[in-house]
Amino acid sequence: MSQTILITGWCWFIGSNFLNRYVPRYPDITWINLDALTYAGKQTNILPDIQLSQNYIFVQCDIRDINAVRKVYETYPITDCIHFAAESHVDNSIKNPTLFLETNIIGTANLLNCHRDFGCKRFHYISTDEVYGDLPLDRPDIKFLYDTPLHPHSPYSTSKAGGDMLVQAYGRTYGLDYTISRCSNNYGPNQDVEKLIPRSISLLQSGQQIQIYGKGENVRDWIHVDDHNDGVWTIFTKAPSWSIYNLGGNNEKTNNEIAQLLCHLMQKNPTDWITYVTDRPGHDRRYAIDYSKTTQDLGREPKIVFEKGLEETVKWYTT
Repeated sequence: MSQTILITGWCWFIGSNFLNRYVPRYPDITWINLDALTYAGKQTNILPDIQLSQNYIFVQCDIRDINAVRKVYETYPITDCIHFAAESHVDNSIKNPTLFLETNIIGTANLLNCHRDFGCKRFHYISTDEVYGDLPLDRPDIKFLYDTPLHPHSPYSTSKAGGDMLVQAYGRTYGLDYTISRCSNNYGPNQDVEKLIPRSISLLQSGQQIQIYGKGENVRDWIHVDDHNDGVWTIFTKAPSWSIYNLGGNNEKTNNEIAQLLCHLMQKNPTDWITYVTDRPGHDRRYAIDYSKTTQDLGREPKIVFEKGLEETVKWYTT
């Protein structure tokens, strides 16, 4: 039986990178690209050669619309789904939590219902380390494990945790074949300027200071989008049913460190080019991923050195 993989949110930063990497590698797979084309989803993120590929089909669809989603499943012989689509920016979730609940929970439920009803195979859900909550700054020895209890704090992370748990519930209740990956902060080309690294690069380019929340002491683990997507594909193709894996970069950096690195790469004096603004409500202190299970079970670990990846990212945005 031929394989037809539905990819949701593929015009988004991470999803488009996935498409550009894997469609050429697997010409025998039919790839259905479903995207709502919101502000963060741009078809231009997808390489022209990919858009012209015979095994690639684009469908504009909002996953909140169950009738539209069902029509996609009725039209194409979908065998599997990799679910990237999500509202993803924490600040936006604070301003409009309802949109995040509708997209990340109801939208995920719509896909799951169709996947179940049409007898499809694997459903892979792209989750986030933010579903775990946060960690203390003074305990660098503690990291999130794949079985750390979920304790989200923002409307965004709560909506992602809701989708995460729905996928697990469909596995338990309906026998749905699922896998889940929870990743740390992504960086790399094509990311929307609302995110810290591209926003900071854009500000420096336009002669404005980088704006950092609070004191800049919050810590995030960073993974290059290539490493993330290679991990997603490995889990999707090799992991056993009903398994959950963490995908981290082993690059814990404070927001201050990120800003300083960007200033140095763009030949700016950090003292003059970094300013601090009122902290985000409920700002999580630290994220840190333990991905040893992913390495032990599947042989996957990040390959891209953060400083090198960041330098290449800056070059992509500035040239």
